[in-house]
Amino acid sequence: MARYTDAVCRLCRRNGEKLFLKGERCYTPKCGVERRPTPPGQRSPRRRKISDRGLQLREKQKARQSYGVLERQFRRLYREAARRPGATGENLLQLLETRLDNVVYRLGLAESRAQARQIVCHGHISLNGRKSDIPSIVCTVGDKIGWTDRGQHSKFFDLVKQWQGGREIPGWMRLEPASLEGEVTALPIRTDIDARFDENAIVEYYSR
Repeated sequence: MARYTDAVCRLCRRNGEKLFLKGERCYTPKCGVERRPTPPGQRSPRRRKISDRGLQLREKQKARQSYGVLERQFRRLYREAARRPGATGENLLQLLETRLDNVVYRLGLAESRAQARQIVCHGHISLNGRKSDIPSIVCTVGDKIGWTDRGQHSKFFDLVKQWQGGREIPGWMRLEPASLEGEVTALPIRTDIDARFDENAIVEYYSR
């Protein structure tokens, strides 16, 4: 399975803003953007103006990198969003937010989306009572997310109990603090999603 293996702080520095790819570390002075706010690589003495196409590409890359999705997966999600009724940009955000790995992250069961993806792939998470090791599964209203027997005996389960309560749970889901089990109670809308990119620019990028 292909995945990004380089330093994720380079992605934040390239975009010139925090994408919060390393969890709590991004809120500390150890954050790569705080320590080295300049883009990675050799600096150019010239300032080049970015075209409209370049700005659209940058927004698309920020969305991909924020959710840890490869280009082929992202394009497939866009096609599905365009097929659904309603605004394509909002549909795309909804599909990204309801991925299983993102739901695990939003529930506070992982420190970052990358860690949430690892927890799911290792078989620590159950979906509606059954083990699910596919991070890209799209959750629907009423789906219940919990821990498998293996997950409850993992180091991740103990770590979650330590940082539990430090992150606000979105209004479209709920979490039982005692059992660390969550449920999707509604589909997220635009105001529920703190996206740091312009979804309309992504639609314009793929519409050409």
